[in-house]
Amino acid sequence: MNRRNFIQNTGRFGLALSMLDPITDYLIQNNSMQNPSDDFQPFFKLSLAQWSLHRAISESKTLSPLDFAQKAKELGFQGLEYVAQLYDIDRKNQLASIKNLIKELKLRSNDNGMENVIIMVDNEGDLASIGQKERDEAVQNHYKWIDAAVELNCPTIRVNLFGTESEKDFAIWKETSIDALSKLSEYAAKSKIHVAVENHGGLSSHAGKLMEVIAAVNHPYCGVLPDFGNFCIKRESGERWGSPCFEEYDKYLGISEMMPYARGVSAKSYDFDSNGNETTIDYYKMLKIVKKANFNGFIGVEYEGNRLSEIEGILATKQLLLKVAATLQLGK
Repeated sequence: MNRRNFIQNTGRFGLALSMLDPITDYLIQNNSMQNPSDDFQPFFKLSLAQWSLHRAISESKTLSPLDFAQKAKELGFQGLEYVAQLYDIDRKNQLASIKNLIKELKLRSNDNGMENVIIMVDNEGDLASIGQKERDEAVQNHYKWIDAAVELNCPTIRVNLFGTESEKDFAIWKETSIDALSKLSEYAAKSKIHVAVENHGGLSSHAGKLMEVIAAVNHPYCGVLPDFGNFCIKRESGERWGSPCFEEYDKYLGISEMMPYARGVSAKSYDFDSNGNETTIDYYKMLKIVKKANFNGFIGVEYEGNRLSEIEGILATKQLLLKVAATLQLGK
């Protein structure tokens, strides 16, 4: 693909592309922006987080979640990061519904030559619930997604460590989190599936405290999914999402602390300047940390901005990752 066609395909982000530095121009001219395996190969593989397309899937409904593999392939990715909540599951017959879904997703990923990387699991109960009964129910609710990951040939599920009451006291949250993660990891280990906790709000976004939990669990199938952008510990409203953040963990320190246990990496992005750089996250600094940790697995693009369209934001994030990788690897 030549530079002219690439800019046309990225729509109104073309102006920003035309202002990028020579390394990015080199990658575009050599088709490496769409297929990193040709000519230039970054030290990581690229996956697409399905959440990057959640507006098209659940709001405008212009994209079926079943077409995720095809869309990710069109955008030049190698791996797929599924979001379970974006699929309609029959709650009265969950196991059969999920089994049929996984069969279809596996067929489509195989047809498109894509690798299944992770299933992001939400809304299955709080694993750090203060009550033993609620906590055990949450653990058991996650079992079906571990089983689904086995059928999908997907090595990892992503979980959250939420607990509305337990998070008021770190010692309690740590205890409840260790209990749930230990049980979940033991079940997952039977099928060699990894359980990865994301820094995803509340105490889980305090990387230092999260890593205390992971170290205490001390299980080979228990790790983390470091996200570049999810380090807000407390918000003004007291809610987990939405309102302005007033207590945030150092994102670069957080990524450094999490990388030794990383089962993947989530490259969060919100917006870009005229040079194609993310406006809130120093991607050069982030990837330098990731590379120093000798990570060579999948980095998932997760665009959550509003100014660019979802497709434009995805491509901009992908391009930035490749540009920075070239800077680090080619010594430019």
